[in-house]
Amino acid sequence: MNTDRRSHRKIVVLLSIAALMTFGLGYALVPLYNVFCEVAGLNGRSSTLLTESASGVEVDRSRTVTVEFVATRNAELPWEFGPNERKMEVHPGALMQTTYHARNVSDHRIVGQAVPSVAPSRAAAALKKVECFCFTQQPLEPGESKDLPVYFYVDPDLDPEITTLTLSYTVFDAERRGGPAAKSSDDGAHQHAHHGAGADPS
Repeated sequence: MNTDRRSHRKIVVLLSIAALMTFGLGYALVPLYNVFCEVAGLNGRSSTLLTESASGVEVDRSRTVTVEFVATRNAELPWEFGPNERKMEVHPGALMQTTYHARNVSDHRIVGQAVPSVAPSRAAAALKKVECFCFTQQPLEPGESKDLPVYFYVDPDLDPEITTLTLSYTVFDAERRGGPAAKSSDDGAHQHAHHGAGADPS
């Protein structure tokens, strides 16, 4: 009888432990999924791998590069959109941050999508965006404004003859059917989030 009672008790304890482990695993799935998305660059999350590669780059303090910031918008988009600073002097390899300001001046919600480019085009690969508002669509309510961040660095392997880079963003209405934003969002933005496209392969 005592043997049966101990066996039942052991089974109850094992089942309790199994239940707790199952609960703990379920609770951990969300943060584990988030970590996976960050590493893989999915669901609009920036890639942690890119961040690590930036932190491993040696900063070249012997030279500076001027990075200029430019913004345009589709003529049919009722937004104010522009850089909060026009240019900055950076050391190649140093992780930098800047912001662009966007404001919806219409009376309805608009989802914007920014498409970047870098000039000169032959040096586009040297401007590395670690995190960028262009990786995801940006919804703004009527009258709402946001400062949209960009984290970037200039590759130390940039041709020494190139002393100025221009980072330009064009913003479209992402929800206009048949408009240029639909193609930019589908064909361009997701590629920029991983490998870049066109003149801006970062």
